[in-house]
Amino acid sequence: MTPDDPSRTAPAAAASPRPWLRPLVLVAGITAMTLAAPALGLGERIGELRAWIGGLGPAGPLVFALVYAVAATLAVPASLLTVAAGAMFGSVVGVATVVVGATLAAAASFALSRWFARDAITAWLGGNERFRRLDALTERHGALVVALTRLVPIFPFSVLNYGFGLTCVAFRTYLAWSFVCILPGTVLYVVGADALTRGLAEGRVPWALVGVFALVLAALALLVRRARRVLTRCELDTDAARDAS
Repeated sequence: MTPDDPSRTAPAAAASPRPWLRPLVLVAGITAMTLAAPALGLGERIGELRAWIGGLGPAGPLVFALVYAVAATLAVPASLLTVAAGAMFGSVVGVATVVVGATLAAAASFALSRWFARDAITAWLGGNERFRRLDALTERHGALVVALTRLVPIFPFSVLNYGFGLTCVAFRTYLAWSFVCILPGTVLYVVGADALTRGLAEGRVPWALVGVFALVLAALALLVRRARRVLTRCELDTDAARDAS
């Protein structure tokens, strides 16, 4: 296969969408919605929602984590649930709640794909060229690809969970690296949502949280940039090995 062969697809790292649009919209909204909060009465409504969640006591975060796990397993967009956790629980509890829920969803989707519904998932993803490349990458680079694809959004979170169940990666390796590498993005969204919620409730911009959000965004941007480069090298290495065989 030559470099000009049209059947060769572009590297997944280069083809993946920019991951920063939604976080940047979120940080812009912190200021804009805070200014609009008094006129819209948003602060009171958010206060009522948080009071209801607080009324559940210690069970509140646990119930939300289970709901998160079920919803993410059913392919509900995880970013929406992550933002909701930040709004309801704040930064620290929100991050813990999302990580637990997301890890449970990752484990459940992987198990369904590998052991319970393999034929159906294969029919769903088997014909996808980008998934076939992911499968080849995982076979050659294993845990590194799990880590990189959690940082570089080749597939949506839920689809990636099912996809890895069809690869050769070990369940323990997949779950451990998924847990570690969903943390940066989780912190970004949860802290951003917490900042927005506090701004709406208090009628002022929570600059400390906005500063944390900006620092995490900058750090994640560097991580993703590095991950894209490494993932591209892995793809080139995998393509070279395939062409040589």
